[in-house]
Amino acid sequence: MTTSPIASRLIGIGWCVLVPFVAVAVYLVLGTVAVLLIGEPIVATAVLGTLVVVLVGSVRIQRPRWLAHASAPRPRPEIPRFGWPVLGCAVLAFLAGQSLALWIYVTAGSAGFDASNQTRHAAGAVATLLLTLVAAPPGEEALFRGLIYPLLRKRVGILASTLVTAVVFGLLHGNAVQFASTLPLAVLLALVYERTRVLWPCVLLHLGFNLAAALVPAQALGALANPVSAVFLRLAFAGCALGLYRRVAGGTATGAVRGAGGESAMQ
Repeated sequence: MTTSPIASRLIGIGWCVLVPFVAVAVYLVLGTVAVLLIGEPIVATAVLGTLVVVLVGSVRIQRPRWLAHASAPRPRPEIPRFGWPVLGCAVLAFLAGQSLALWIYVTAGSAGFDASNQTRHAAGAVATLLLTLVAAPPGEEALFRGLIYPLLRKRVGILASTLVTAVVFGLLHGNAVQFASTLPLAVLLALVYERTRVLWPCVLLHLGFNLAAALVPAQALGALANPVSAVFLRLAFAGCALGLYRRVAGGTATGAVRGAGGESAMQ
């Protein structure tokens, strides 16, 4: 029995809502429990990230088919040629995100961003570095690119999965400034995962982004905090991301063998 196009589209939309909602809800519940037990939000978040890595990693190792989707990526020897465009796109993602984030903060401020900074300062430099550089990259990548994105791809295409994952990733940061700064990164990371189907490149890119955000002072980027720079860099990143998307989509389609339910038989 075939599903009508309208019903299939509605199922896809519902899936795009249900998967992130359930995953993030469970994540927030575990985070609340961790804060109540530990008392220190930064340390609790670091512990939560470690727990997510263990749980998602266990599923990916012991039940890989649960998160397998579509066709397999191209042979591994071809992956390094994908690296240089990714690095260039990563630089644009950082600049585009920081430009818009700084402009939003200078123009309208952000109580949520200020509260986040105060929490980090209260926790101290060691705890903040533990979260930013050690716990957050693998924990967030395990949740978003290791769990949510593959589940979305079981029902919907690359573009929809990328955009939904990116928006939810940005919203989870809880304020407009960090939403603006992380959205380009999240788009890039989804494309990288789609291409490689492994998490370590995403973790490294995420770590590099966080490290750059920590080391590059806001004053050095102050000249970019205007609408012209924000729009220009956003468009430049969009062009770079579109090029990567075409390469990823083309690589995914090549050699795909369709099986039951539209899934590829090549896992």
